[in-house]
Amino acid sequence: MWWTRLRALIVKELLAVLRDPKGRIVLIAPPIIQLVVFSYAATLEVRNVDIMVLNRDAGRWGYELVQRIEGSPTFRKVSFTNSPDVLHEAIDRQTVIAAVQISPTFSRDVEAKQSTDVQIILDGRRSNASQIVGGYLNQIVAGLSTDTPAGQKNASKTVTVMPRNWFNPNLIYQWFMVPNLIGSIALLIGLIVTALSIARERELGTFDQLMVSPLRTHEILLGKLLPPMMIGLVHITIYILAALLVFGIPLRGSIGLLYGSSIFFMASIVGLGLFISALSTTQQQAILGAFLVLVPAMLLSGFATPIENMPEWLQPVTYINPLRYFLVIVRGVFLKDIPTGEVVSLTVPLALIAVVTLGMAAWLFRAKLE
Repeated sequence: MWWTRLRALIVKELLAVLRDPKGRIVLIAPPIIQLVVFSYAATLEVRNVDIMVLNRDAGRWGYELVQRIEGSPTFRKVSFTNSPDVLHEAIDRQTVIAAVQISPTFSRDVEAKQSTDVQIILDGRRSNASQIVGGYLNQIVAGLSTDTPAGQKNASKTVTVMPRNWFNPNLIYQWFMVPNLIGSIALLIGLIVTALSIARERELGTFDQLMVSPLRTHEILLGKLLPPMMIGLVHITIYILAALLVFGIPLRGSIGLLYGSSIFFMASIVGLGLFISALSTTQQQAILGAFLVLVPAMLLSGFATPIENMPEWLQPVTYINPLRYFLVIVRGVFLKDIPTGEVVSLTVPLALIAVVTLGMAAWLFRAKLE
């Protein structure tokens, strides 16, 4: 029976991965490392930074501004200097990321209800962190401005902004990062395991034995397709459990929709991995080919930077990236309770990509046999 032959090949593929020490490392080490690094270390939040203050004002408001800066939990160390040269050197040597200069007439201008300035010098070499730190300092100065005589006088005329964050009220960074890891880890594991599949057979000399076996071509393809999908779904399950039990991320949507889309996502990834494996003659070539696809797929998925911020000529390339669609589904299921219609509309491109990649892999596989 075809099912008996297919089951034997699936068991053989799983054992080939699990019994190989290198294969076990690929399955275990990268997921753990990425979970720790991305969840805790790779954050866009800027905290525990050092700044320097040059306060030339001896009045009340200059002292008040310094106290508010020192009291901010964002800044780890606030150092002081009376020399502009020392301040500039601290920025040059990256001892501090920002410096604040308070003019000698700051308090006097505030009491006189005149406009006055606070100079903030930022290290442009760390552009993202500098912009965020600059925003923190601007908030502190703006808060002080509302407490000044001029600010209190105009308080009734000002508009108060009351921010409210939907889906992630406390702006916990892990709520954004861990759902993204579900897709990225599945991409990593599925791509590498599948890319090594046929290349390993060729390198070990067992590919010819597989060809003369009773297995048909489509059965061999299915046997190479299903084990990586099963392994990928296991990793997705582990990360879902970690998101719920370790990080306390809410699951507001349907877990059934998430797993349904995961099947098409893994099919598209495995098809691409089989295509790479069919092109490769050694496992080294397969690994290099997998990483050649993996890095651009991560960068063009919206994982780290929004797709809308990319150049217009590059944005159409993201439409052939399955990770782009799956990340939207994962974040939506966890944080938003994404509607079924939207999940389906995002799953259709995954299905089309799966059909194309699996078709290309099957064509190349048959071409190699002839």
